[in-house]
Amino acid sequence: KFEFNPKVGIDNPALTLTEDMDGEGMGEPRFYLLTKDNTETFGFCLHEELGCQGHVIRQIELGGVAQRRGLQDGDRLLQVNGHFVDHMDHLRVVQKIKASGNQVLLAVLDGDSYEAAKSLGRDLSQMLPGDIRPRLCHVTRDKSGFGFSVSCPEGTKGTFQLSVLQDGPADRAGVPAGSWLLELNGDSVKSYSHTQLTKKLKQSGNKVTLLVASSAVEEFYRLRGLRVTAALADTSWLPFKVRELHLVKGPAGYGFLLKEDDCSSGGVGQFLWDVDAGLPAEQAGMREGDRVLAVNGESIEGLDHEQTVRRIRAREDQVTLLVIDPAGDEFYHSVGFGGMALPWLGS
Repeated sequence: KFEFNPKVGIDNPALTLTEDMDGEGMGEPRFYLLTKDNTETFGFCLHEELGCQGHVIRQIELGGVAQRRGLQDGDRLLQVNGHFVDHMDHLRVVQKIKASGNQVLLAVLDGDSYEAAKSLGRDLSQMLPGDIRPRLCHVTRDKSGFGFSVSCPEGTKGTFQLSVLQDGPADRAGVPAGSWLLELNGDSVKSYSHTQLTKKLKQSGNKVTLLVASSAVEEFYRLRGLRVTAALADTSWLPFKVRELHLVKGPAGYGFLLKEDDCSSGGVGQFLWDVDAGLPAEQAGMREGDRVLAVNGESIEGLDHEQTVRRIRAREDQVTLLVIDPAGDEFYHSVGFGGMALPWLGS
């Protein structure tokens, strides 16, 4: 068995889908948005057990937040941050949870319902809604503007729906027509009036970053009392990408140095320097100034320099690093991805 031992913090209880399983009396998937700080874990173990199908929730911490929110011993994990995981290798699922940083959205099904559905040959992915991720989009103004307009019910605050010009900047940046605006440049618009939002847009210059949700996604979170955050967003439309580097050690080593330094966005990080020409690090695409986010699929959030070095040396002749360049690091911090909680968990 492989155990993953996290501890949770969450203020919102999980609610269930209102889907009828053909009158069989089966339970429904339950959703939990779990949030913690750097000193905590998520408060449960994830097991792979002989004679027991699926990814099994075990060892829920007595009196912990996970227990108080409703996670049950024997629950089966179906989804991590909107990604269906029942068919995945167990270690990969563990890595997805660890990669989530301090916040993760889980969908689970009680053990009896899971076993019953499996025995009937049900497709468990059909019990879950479609894409439930909001979208983070970076829009660059052209001669016509940003390519979207905002409507707001008269006399209200914080409720903004977007009309998107076809083939305009917003459309090309991935903003769905009719979506709801949740954040502007990393700040919630919940308290904004239409006038305040217009002013903020003008102050944004030629570029603006929007967190948006379709009506279906907005309703999904609202009905469950869950707060939509940038950490849960689909970031595939953004211009800044994390990079995975796979290095195989050569006779002269990997060919880079790791240095602990202050991040431009605050806090301390582990950075890559002195990348030697022609050696494995450069050949893998490493650039000086890259910040390390994960080693061998596991976040290094909260680790110091020596701990990170030990992670890199854990496998004698190879290592896989997830990195981001300084411009991308600063951008993600500006739109609400504090610390190590960067959008690489779904990759």
